[in-house]
Amino acid sequence: MSTIPEGDPKTDADDASLHEQWRAAKVEFGVHVSHARGQLDQANERIKARTGRDLLVAIIIGLAIGALLLASLLFVKWAFVFIALAGSLLAIFELSRALRAGGRRVDVAPQLIAGALTVAAGYFADLWLCWAMLFVGIVFVVIWRLLGQMAARDGRTYGDVLKDVSVGSFVQIYVPFLAALTLILLRQDGGEWWVLSFIGVVVAADTGAYASGLLFGKHPMAPRVSPKKTWEGFAGAVFASLLVGVLLAVFLLNLPWWAGLIFGAGLVASATLGDLAESMLKRDLGIKDMSSWLPGHGGFLDRLDSILPSAVVALALFFVLSPLAVS
Repeated sequence: MSTIPEGDPKTDADDASLHEQWRAAKVEFGVHVSHARGQLDQANERIKARTGRDLLVAIIIGLAIGALLLASLLFVKWAFVFIALAGSLLAIFELSRALRAGGRRVDVAPQLIAGALTVAAGYFADLWLCWAMLFVGIVFVVIWRLLGQMAARDGRTYGDVLKDVSVGSFVQIYVPFLAALTLILLRQDGGEWWVLSFIGVVVAADTGAYASGLLFGKHPMAPRVSPKKTWEGFAGAVFASLLVGVLLAVFLLNLPWWAGLIFGAGLVASATLGDLAESMLKRDLGIKDMSSWLPGHGGFLDRLDSILPSAVVALALFFVLSPLAVS
């Protein structure tokens, strides 16, 4: 039986060669990683210069929010209520603050109180009580503003006070009431799958519009409202919404494929209108985003602008299409 003596020059040479090869491979891998990172950074900077968004940060935050929504809807249905409530209150605060900066007198405290009750009513009360809560909330906000104006006695004109009251009422309808409709849909039998599906289609529409507009966008869709939105982007949103709508209808909601086309078409229309409506509002206020709380996205309302109005369409389509579901 032969053995290799300690300190064999051949073994030492082989070890040294293997070590050198490992070091060379490690250095080469590092060079490739640095090159890829540099290219990714350059692409991200080009996208940021064109869209004003940090794509990498936006993707990371988007995935984190998506994972939270999925976890709540798939495993603990009622946990979504707290997510909806928190998102709504933050959006109300953002919108109220933006309106105040634009010269309107919006009282944040009553907006938050009334908004929280309206959102909660969407899950814990009947539909008629949700409408009643919206009415009570608007009355509460209006009376608070009128009493505040009477106490101020600063000579504000009747027209300005009327605008303040109207804007305060709009906040209650735009955020908490539409969020409450989402929770009404959640309450239904299998409602978590419908909420997941309609949010999925809206996200697909936003993603399709972003990608298609970035790659092919040349013809502005509404230059006076949102100069960066293009017809090419809208085409991408329609394609993505119809595709995802069909897939979710067939595999998640047990609906016919053609019902998925209706589902996707209705939601891409509401999502696009909601996005344009918020863009118009921000343009009137002279701001780019409602806040900077979500880097790469803007504010919470900037993420909810397509989802909130789509809740109306999703709830209506639930009552129309759910009887078609195959058991």
